[in-house]
Amino acid sequence: MAKAAETSWTVAHILKHLEQSGSEENRAGMARFGIDMTRAFGVPMSVLRPFARTIHKSNDLALDLWASEIHEARLLAILITPPKEMTDELARSWLDDTHSWDLCDQLTNVLARRTDSGKLVSELTSDTREFVRRAGFALIAWRAVHAKSSPDSEFLGYLDLVRKMSTDDRNFVWKAVHWALRQIGKRSIELHGPALALGEDLAASSDKTARKVGRETVKELSSDKVLARLGTK
Repeated sequence: MAKAAETSWTVAHILKHLEQSGSEENRAGMARFGIDMTRAFGVPMSVLRPFARTIHKSNDLALDLWASEIHEARLLAILITPPKEMTDELARSWLDDTHSWDLCDQLTNVLARRTDSGKLVSELTSDTREFVRRAGFALIAWRAVHAKSSPDSEFLGYLDLVRKMSTDDRNFVWKAVHWALRQIGKRSIELHGPALALGEDLAASSDKTARKVGRETVKELSSDKVLARLGTK
């Protein structure tokens, strides 16, 4: 029988547990991956995910954990927030505080599981802040995975956004742009062709960043693994 989720965790207990679970070695490793370690204990996701499952889902607890400003506590706040509680207002508020790609990606992973989260894409991708714009394209990528009932037309509509922002050379933006384009192309055989065509177009661009986005996309969408999965090989 599965163990029941712990209901007695407090913010103080959680922070103490996180501090004891971190290490300088992990801090150094996370920093090498570009994670903001300003207020972090060095606890990997492989530890945080199972820990989150021992904590009861609670919007109030999540808000308190986020307010602590500790990196791993904020990741836990995201993990214990049910998708229906990840409202537009909460997502905007937390993104205002986000300065690390892993927080951005975990937050949009939860947000993408809401069926109506696609309406935020245009707003987030048009924002000039690096991690908010990244969030918009991460949301596209996650929706390509999670939004099973959404029509392909939704994702075709995102291709113009990809093209428009493919010249944003900020590291955490262009990587999210090509992530979104690759996930669109892997979603279905109907989307594969248009996404690959855009990738090829960008690969021939005069802009250095757009060329990187295009080359990364073409490389993956032309791979035997993707073609076999989509049934084209």
